[in-house]
Amino acid sequence: MRVSGKIAVRRINQLLYGLLRRASLCVVVPLALTACVMAPGMQMGSNPTLPVSVGNATTPASDVKVPIRDIDISLIEEQRIARSASVDSAVRQLVGESHKYTIGPGDVLQITVWDHPELAAAAGQQILGSRPSDPGVGFVVDQRGNIQFPYVGKLHVADLAPDEAQDRLLKELSKAYRDPQVTLRVASFRSKAVYVEGEVKAAGLQPLNDVPMTLLEAVNRAGGFTADADQGNLTLLRDGILYHISLSEMLDKSINPSDIHLRAGDLLRVAARSDSGIFVMGEVNKPAFALPMKTGRLTLGEALAQAGSINLNSADAQQMYVVRGAATNHPEVFHLNAESPVAMTLANEFQLEPKDVVYVDGNGLVRFSRVLSLLLPSYNAGMAAAYLAR
Repeated sequence: MRVSGKIAVRRINQLLYGLLRRASLCVVVPLALTACVMAPGMQMGSNPTLPVSVGNATTPASDVKVPIRDIDISLIEEQRIARSASVDSAVRQLVGESHKYTIGPGDVLQITVWDHPELAAAAGQQILGSRPSDPGVGFVVDQRGNIQFPYVGKLHVADLAPDEAQDRLLKELSKAYRDPQVTLRVASFRSKAVYVEGEVKAAGLQPLNDVPMTLLEAVNRAGGFTADADQGNLTLLRDGILYHISLSEMLDKSINPSDIHLRAGDLLRVAARSDSGIFVMGEVNKPAFALPMKTGRLTLGEALAQAGSINLNSADAQQMYVVRGAATNHPEVFHLNAESPVAMTLANEFQLEPKDVVYVDGNGLVRFSRVLSLLLPSYNAGMAAAYLAR
């Protein structure tokens, strides 16, 4: 038994030596020759590629070779040009003049006929202790858009501006009174509203009144943005059509967001910055889910800063990658050699997109130590087995 145990130990040592030799050939020698600084899966040559698994619900996942593009000045310039033209033409259609407020069902009208106080009693009296949702004193427009007024009867006022409704009432009262003096105003605006949700301090319905409500006014009435709001990711739903709005991009194009006027039934949603986060992993001090700035933008340099920068002891600064659209059928991979401090200037200008993956590869010694960490447990297990065989 002792002889067989020694033979087993000798064989295990030989096996470990062989594995370590192979690992050293793949790691130590390339480090000396500086020829294996490519990331796993990359191919040597003028056009390196990286395997990325793509696919969706209808297409099975498969690995494709995606060309790797270096982050350089020309790429930064392309991004700048793309941002300058990124304001959707549909969003430009939202910019326009405001519309006059028109009366609708539920509105309460205050109508005064001068020198005829007997008509004021028809408006009713304010009930003490009434609920905020109860209509105020005045003539309530019914669901068909009509009001009931003395000596006039049923009068249709829906879809009319207050001054137009006043002219129509004056014309009808002239049949019963000589030269009546009429004043009509909206006492309670209850027929039209927009809904503001998401990262605002007081989400909910915001009623429309005779003062046009702009995009920024709607946010202001909802208490303003929260600290987690992504001002570069607003969504407006109107008539079943979604409009994606970025305040920062509009300002870059000298388009005033206050020129966008909301309409009745609009839904405005302010997204959270966490909806557009970036994954930073690999040889960084604190692998993180980096959040964009309040403007909705995030550069590669800012993402690395949120991850505590690269780990100087284990990272290979020459091998920094950004993988974009890995879950789509058209992924992109970008490479930055950050060994030079000048290259980090490019990182501060390279704009990331939501759900990008930033990966910093490890250096050769780190790879070698990880190979050892995988082999040593197997070696210890083999030694224990040999000892028991004795």
